[in-house]
Amino acid sequence: MAGGTLFTLLDDIATLLDDIATMTKVAVHKTAGVLGDDLALNAYQVSGVAASRELPVVWAVSKGSLVNKAILVPLALLISAIAPWAVMPLLMIGGLYLCYEGVEKITHRWHRHSRESRDQHAEHVAAITDPTTDIVAFEKAKIRGAIRTDFVLSAEIIVISLGAVAERSLATQVGVLIAISLIMTVGVYGFVAGIVKLDDVGAALLLRPGASWWPRFQRSLGLGLIRLAPHLLKLLSFLGTLAMFLVGGHIVAEGIPPLSAVLHHWESSVGSILPLAGWTESIAGVILELITGLLAGGLVLAVVTTTRRFLAKR
Repeated sequence: MAGGTLFTLLDDIATLLDDIATMTKVAVHKTAGVLGDDLALNAYQVSGVAASRELPVVWAVSKGSLVNKAILVPLALLISAIAPWAVMPLLMIGGLYLCYEGVEKITHRWHRHSRESRDQHAEHVAAITDPTTDIVAFEKAKIRGAIRTDFVLSAEIIVISLGAVAERSLATQVGVLIAISLIMTVGVYGFVAGIVKLDDVGAALLLRPGASWWPRFQRSLGLGLIRLAPHLLKLLSFLGTLAMFLVGGHIVAEGIPPLSAVLHHWESSVGSILPLAGWTESIAGVILELITGLLAGGLVLAVVTTTRRFLAKR
């Protein structure tokens, strides 16, 4: 009897772990857009410090990120327990914010040569090159800014993940949110550490002495890494922005049933006209989610801009 109870308990634990693993994969898929933006944004946030201090700064920000998630996970579970109806509105807010942030990044790139951007860049360069600058204070300001940014992105990740497991048991919700928090923190900041040190690795390889093929290959590889680092950051930023529209557009569409029905109807119509092993319908769905994200972000940006102007006049 006791043995049967033990085997039943072990079976329940195995089932729970399997459910947590499955739903964690779903949550990772749904938060991919935020993850791409998180990578690029955090790599940019910790850039500009001395090469010898890059890894300590990344470590400090990663610890702050864990603290953020330690606050957000219980808060999300509390909301799910006492006000489950609030999960979808929060998810919609997160989706709209993703779309808004994507549109804002695009408009910022269009105006990146503005006087404000040039002044900010000049102040940043002056702070780095000025020998009288308090480096410790400069680093702390960098870390605080990165942790604030991480809080917003972590909140989006937690809310989206909670939406994916809202119908599951409390144990599954706890397991998935903890797992997604650890995976995102370790993955993001491990990758950020690799990105910020990529040019240093390239510089070290570029200084390899020797005339044989192996040192020449190392120097060529180092030069390639130095050239790759800025392009990799730009590629991550582009993919992150694109994914923000896709994820945000999907969330907005699913949160508005009539809009979701119209989009699914259009997907099916395109798939019936050009049936290519299901690829046409999938591509049409991605394009429609992208358009939805762009329109939603543009609408939110227009509302925010109008509100700011109105308050400025008042």
